Order: sequence, then C-alpha cells, then structure tokens
Amino acid sequence: MNFRKKINHTTGSFQMAPLMDIVFLILIWFISASIYAKWETKITVKVPTSKTGKYSKRLPGEVILNITESGKTYMNSIQVSDQRLMKLLKELTKVFPHQPVVIRADKKTPYEYTINILDICKESGINIISFATVAQDQSKDG
Repeated sequence: MNFRKKINHTTGSFQMAPLMDIVFLILIWFISASIYAKWETKITVKVPTSKTGKYSKRLPGEVILNITESGKTYMNSIQVSDQRLMKLLKELTKVFPHQPVVIRADKKTPYEYTINILDICKESGINIISFATVAQDQSKDG
C-alpha cells in the first residue's frame, strides 16, 4: 500500500517584493526627512557669529522661527503674521506645554523685530527659547 500520494516537496522561497517595498519606504522617509530639515534653513537668513556659542543637538519637535532683515517672520518656511504666529504658538503650547523654539534672526535684523517675536513667544507660554548663531570659524564673511 502506498500512503504517500503525490506529495509536492517544494522548498521555501524568498519573496523579494515585500522586502523591496520596505526598502523603498525607508528610503522615501529618509529623503523627505532631509528635505524638511533643509527647508528650515533655505530662507536667506544670515545668522550672526559667536565666539562662545556651542553646538546643541536639536530638541524633538522644536519650532524654528526665521526673521528676515525686513522683519518678515517665517514658521516652517511659511510667512506668518504676528497674529497668526500667536495663534499657532498658543495651539502648540496647549498640546506640548514645554515647546522649544529656535529663533534664527538675520544679523542685520533690527532689534525691535526680534523683541516682538520674543514677546509673542512669552505671551503664548513658550519659555524654552534659543537663538541660532554660527561659529566664527564657520562663517564665510568673517
């Protein structure tokens, strides 16, 4: 008696399609993350130099506010008015009470524009504020 009727002995195969999908998704994620990081500094703001400034790691979720020489404020590469900035920052602090903010003001920006943004941050409940600078040895114009 033959109890083994036509048993297919196939070896396990390795599926490449799901692996390629995962590799491409990871690649797309890294590319988009690097693009968003560059958008923050794409605006033509030349920050001042500092002898004693230290490089600090970016905090998770920090907001970068760019202030141009003419006083225009950009948040996430989008120009915002003072009222809109106040509203956005208040909404952020409701969700994240200890929201960090980095101010990138152009070195030729009048002092009053920077103080205005500081006032808006304070009224919004933001207490973790830092200023972006460039080390003197890294600056090209001196």
